[in-house]
Amino acid sequence: MGRYLHLDMLRARCLSNSSLSFQEIGRSVQGEPLYGFPMGHGKKKVLMWSQMHGNESTTTKAVWDLVNFLLSGEALAGMLLDQCSLMIVPMLNPDGALAYTRENYSGVDLNRDAQALTQPESRAIRRLFESFGPGHCFNLHDQRSLFGAGSSGRPATISFLSPASDGSRSLTPNRKEAMEIIAAMDARLQSMIPGQVGRFDDSFNANCIGDAFQMSGVPTILFEAGHYGLDYQRERSREFMFHALLTALETIALDGPYTFSVEDYFRIPENQKLFFDILVHRPGLINPGLEGQKVGIRYREELNGGEVAFVPEVAEIGPLGGYFAHRDFETIDSKDLESQSIREKIVKLLL
Repeated sequence: MGRYLHLDMLRARCLSNSSLSFQEIGRSVQGEPLYGFPMGHGKKKVLMWSQMHGNESTTTKAVWDLVNFLLSGEALAGMLLDQCSLMIVPMLNPDGALAYTRENYSGVDLNRDAQALTQPESRAIRRLFESFGPGHCFNLHDQRSLFGAGSSGRPATISFLSPASDGSRSLTPNRKEAMEIIAAMDARLQSMIPGQVGRFDDSFNANCIGDAFQMSGVPTILFEAGHYGLDYQRERSREFMFHALLTALETIALDGPYTFSVEDYFRIPENQKLFFDILVHRPGLINPGLEGQKVGIRYREELNGGEVAFVPEVAEIGPLGGYFAHRDFETIDSKDLESQSIREKIVKLLL
């Protein structure tokens, strides 16, 4: 399916499932329907939404992996549906998804509109939150490839946050509960991607939807699908995100007492912006002006002909001690087309 996922694709591949009962929870700026659908009939209500940022599709695909599992008839799936009532919004920002932009059609970041509610998409998710009355909320996103899990040199393939609900970052009961669920997910993921789970900074911002729902007393979890190896299509990250979602629901369904603690949550390393997509260690071999320096390259994602292109750009030049990369080049081989593109960009930068 790739990284580019818009509403027509979702309609063709997922929304045609006759086993599900879709409802329109609102309309986008461009008049596209915003769909939600329920699953399960238990007492534990979970509201989850994905693609609030239109160019963040990995969790949307992971949600459909979860939906397919819940429809599989397996014993665990049956238990989750018996214990939980889910309300799933697979694509909150269809206009941004079509344009492959973070913002909606009006150029507004919906994850900074939780208080002003200037956009129809923001108002739709708020109305659903109030009418559904969830006991837990899952806020599903992608994160850039620049994040590492602490300073270990390992990428933050999956990251979590239990958002703060005030400027003091108080450990309210609902925030603690979200932390304990995150610690359970971390424990499961460590057997799959050891050292590659990160924790987001919890600076408070009432305009963010997770902080706003946490303020309302509902345990809210931010999920972030990050980078793994050279998998820029994020299919492996999708797999790990599915296991995270399944673990979170299982933890909620079992109704505690949770076996993980707030201390376990804080042991997850905080994300740091220490990764380049490519790090050139000896660029002076092709440009003497770069002798003794390193060149950090990051990709800019660009929609091109219905596919996402990864365009290399020079991000930083310097000693770059303590930085890491998903690919390390000793120098730049001009015979490699991708490397040639990077070489040309470096030379152009220095002209």
